[in-house]
Amino acid sequence: LKNPDVQRSVQDLLDNTSHIYVINLISWNEKEPKYDIRDWAPDHSRMGKGVTLTADELAALKDLLAGIDLDSFE
Repeated sequence: LKNPDVQRSVQDLLDNTSHIYVINLISWNEKEPKYDIRDWAPDHSRMGKGVTLTADELAALKDLLAGIDLDSFE
């Protein structure tokens, strides 16, 4: 597996001293870029497990999350 080509950092989700959760647009193995959500070391030298989504999959996730009542989980 080649190093990912981070083409664009979309959004930092959570930042603390040990890792940062980030949404990036990444090309893996020189393929079409996809949206990637995972944790990174603050200096981006290491990455953890994550999920990679196409634009359609990310849009479906966004719609799904928009319909969830977070107050119902308390």
